[in-house]
Amino acid sequence: MSYTGWILLTASLVGLSCGFIGVLLILRRMAMMADAISHTVLLGIVTAFLVTRELSGIHMLIGAIIAGLLTTVLVQWFHERGVQQEASIGVVFTSLFAIGVVLIATQVGNAHLDVKHTLMGEITFIPWEKTHIPWIGEVPEAVVMLSAVLLVVMIAILAFYKEWKITSFDPALAASLGIPVVLMHYVFMSLVSVTTVAAFDAVGAIMVVAMLITPAAAAYLWTDRLGIMLVLSGLFGVISAILGYYIAAWLDTSISGSMAFATGLIFMISFIGSPKHGVVAKWIRPQMLSS
Repeated sequence: MSYTGWILLTASLVGLSCGFIGVLLILRRMAMMADAISHTVLLGIVTAFLVTRELSGIHMLIGAIIAGLLTTVLVQWFHERGVQQEASIGVVFTSLFAIGVVLIATQVGNAHLDVKHTLMGEITFIPWEKTHIPWIGEVPEAVVMLSAVLLVVMIAILAFYKEWKITSFDPALAASLGIPVVLMHYVFMSLVSVTTVAAFDAVGAIMVVAMLITPAAAAYLWTDRLGIMLVLSGLFGVISAILGYYIAAWLDTSISGSMAFATGLIFMISFIGSPKHGVVAKWIRPQMLSS
């Protein structure tokens, strides 16, 4: 595959996995948790590096999952003690992210890990860092990691589709039916953490947040059915990745930033043109009823 092809495949895998997870975030009204976890996993990544002195491996995922769950637990703990949900998220994510930044500046040294890398990623380097896969050949490490995470996300969503649906729309009903709502919540937060760290090195925090929230928000404007929403969100993520790459090539600017910008374009198109919740449809409907 060509250099451009690997970049597009990597970004598309990010769009798919983040798009699927993002739908459940939107339905659970936890969009800001995506922003929080996408930043606080930095602390888990840095801590894992300080323990192992290696920038790749399963320990990075473990560190990210622990950081994501720590964020969730702390936010819930503060909220249960009277702090507003939004304030809890703001306090926890800025504090943990700041600790990660300080550790990078003071402890990491010359390793390929810095604040700019954290925010914007290094997707242009992805095609050069390859690993050998039997019967396939040389494949970028990020593609292998993102493919594995996408597979895990899809299996988790399909295997517990009814449970995700009920716990997202009506947690009280789910609890009355015997579904372990709290356990499902922390499993979901683990999926968010794994998805985030898998995309972190390639595209950075800014694009991770954009891919987790915006395609799902756009899909929500087009349909009320969960299955269709998941498909549309993943599709919008892939379109954003491809469109963003060519915008970056045209303007000679940041690839990750352009992909995040492309998610905004798709959301605006949906906001204006979706048949049920779009601005145009809301304007036309009263006109038709009155005529």
